[in-house]
Parts: sequence; C-alpha cells; structure tokens
Amino acid sequence: MVKSRRVQVLLILVVLTFLLLHFLPCSNNAHMEEKPSPVHILILSSWRSGSSFTGQLFSQHPSVFYLMEPAWHVWVKMYKNSAKVLHMAVRDLVRSVFLCDMSVFDAYMSSQKKKSDLFKWETSRALCSPPACDSFSRSDIITEGNCKTICGKYPFSKVEEACKTYSHIAIKEVRFFDLKVLYPLLTDPSLNLKIIHLVRDPRAVFRSRENTMADLKRDSNIVVGSQKTKGEMGPYNTMQVICKSHVEIYKAGSQAAPSFLKDRYLLVRYEDIVRDPLAMAAQMYRFAELHFTPELQNWVHNITHGKGYGAQAFDIGSRDALRVSQAWRMTLPFQKIEKVQNVCKDAMDLLGYRLAQSEEEQKNMSLDLLFAHN
Repeated sequence: MVKSRRVQVLLILVVLTFLLLHFLPCSNNAHMEEKPSPVHILILSSWRSGSSFTGQLFSQHPSVFYLMEPAWHVWVKMYKNSAKVLHMAVRDLVRSVFLCDMSVFDAYMSSQKKKSDLFKWETSRALCSPPACDSFSRSDIITEGNCKTICGKYPFSKVEEACKTYSHIAIKEVRFFDLKVLYPLLTDPSLNLKIIHLVRDPRAVFRSRENTMADLKRDSNIVVGSQKTKGEMGPYNTMQVICKSHVEIYKAGSQAAPSFLKDRYLLVRYEDIVRDPLAMAAQMYRFAELHFTPELQNWVHNITHGKGYGAQAFDIGSRDALRVSQAWRMTLPFQKIEKVQNVCKDAMDLLGYRLAQSEEEQKNMSLDLLFAHN
C-alpha cells in the first residue's frame, strides 16, 4: 500500500515537472508574441523634393524612431562608385537600421564614433529624447537647434538602445533609383516594410537644385558620373536620371506591383502635401499605422503656415510651404523649364504634372492647373 502511494506521488511529480518544463515556456513565448512587431517605413524620394519636411512628419511622432539618409555614410565612403553599384550596400545598411543593428556603421565610421557623428542626427526627435538624451521628453516637439546644442555628447551606443524602444522605425532615403532593389526587404519576414514614394514637380526640383548645387555636387557625380555633370547640360542630365527613376519606381509600385507590395506602397506628391498638409499627413499616418495626435496636428499646421522661405538646404523650419513650393514659376526662366520638361516629360505625364506651353502660361498656372487631368 505504501509502495503504491510512493509510485503515485512519483508519477504526480513527473507530470508536474513535465508541465513546468513544457507549458510554462510556451506560455512565456505566447506572451512575447503578443507584442506587435515594429512597423518599418521607408520614405523614398530624391534630393530637393520636400523629403526632409516629410521625414519630420514622422520624426516628430512620439512612436517613431527616425533617421535621415543614413546611406549618406555609404556614399561618402565609397564615392568613386556609381549609384547602381552602391545599391546593395545601401540596402544592407537600411535593413540593419530597420532591425536596430547599428554595428553596420562600423564599416563607414571611426571606431571612436559618437552619436553626433551620425549624418543629420539632430533631425531625429528620437535621438534628442530618452534614452538617447535626457534633456527632453519623448512627447516633446524638438527643434534641430535645441537638440544639437544639448544632446550631442551621448555615446553612439545610445542610437541602437533608443531604436529598440520604438514601435515604428522610419528612414528617409534619396539613394535608391530602382524599387526592385528593395524586393528582398519587402519579402524579408523579419521586416514589416511600407514605402512612401514622395515626388515633386521636376521644375521645382530643378530650381531648388540650382540653389544648392555645391551641396549636391558629389551626389550628382555618383548619379550620372562626373563627366556628365559638366557643362550646360550637366544639371539636365542629372534630372533625366532622377525623373526616369521615379517613373520606374512608380510603375513597379503600382502598375505592375507584385502581390507582396499590396497595401505597402503609397505615392505622395509634395504639392498635395503643401496644399492640404493636415489631410495628407493624416493619410500617411493611416498608411503607417500611426495616430495623428492633436499636438502633431497643431505642429503640422504651424510649420506649413509660417512666413519663412526655407532658403537653406535641409532647412525644415516654419515657412509658407504652399508659396515656397510654387516659387519656381516666377523665378525659373522658361528656356530652362522647356529643357526640364523635355528630359522629364515621361515622369511629368505619369505623375500628373501639366506641361507649360509658354512663359505666360507658366506664370499664370494656379496650383489646380499645375496638375494634368488624366
């Protein structure tokens, strides 16, 4: 009788041990799986297209970890190569950043690097608030100037530490010219990637590039080769490559999109943003699965209805955004407009930008008439 009870007790202990070893870890795993995976947002654009401002729409959101053009480091380190050759290195860096693996920068930066060595780090609210900087709250709207003055002394390790605490990771990048290069990221099970393809009227882009030509010289050389950037046609050669890339990206993202791109590609025109900032911001937030808070709504309205003109490259201060977006119509000579329209005609037709047939029409175009009615 005693022996029988001992056997029963042993059997009970064995069963309990089995339950503890097998069911409790499963319960823990189930609990871990309840945490939603991060959403990854790539703002895909070209230089002088309003991408720095659009990036700030995401950077200032308290749920978003944002970096502005991290692939700048690739192009600086490997500037003797073409954009096409650098595509793979840029893609690998972007993937690592999305996964919060910042060791990828070891290949492009000094071993003694600090957070402030990261290109335009101060444009990231996430790098200006805890745990990357203790001087501001994560819910604050933080200006570049304040961040750069106060938050630059922190170690580079804080970049990765901060990244891992956010539900959304956004990158603004201007160094992709082919959407197909990103297909491996779109089919990567470790990523939940959504692409916002931002375009702007090529005539406005051209005018803005003229004002920042020195800042863009190295990038232009990588895009078309140093020989093709020289002479009168140099700027138009660069615009031709940029416009062609927008056409190919749009076609791949919408007209002949593979199944894995369904609901993961959004085309946005900068002119639509400045015409109705709140509505377009709301649309992009919905696409990215973000809540449009009242604080952000106020910020978006104020920063697009100021009196500034945004004369500095990468300047994202308050401005009259609608007026700035249309400045090219009164300042760009019609001879140049004709050349831009010639090299970018396919992009303008496809993306809905109306061609100006004369200098008078160019100057009289309202924002409604700017768009072609297809």
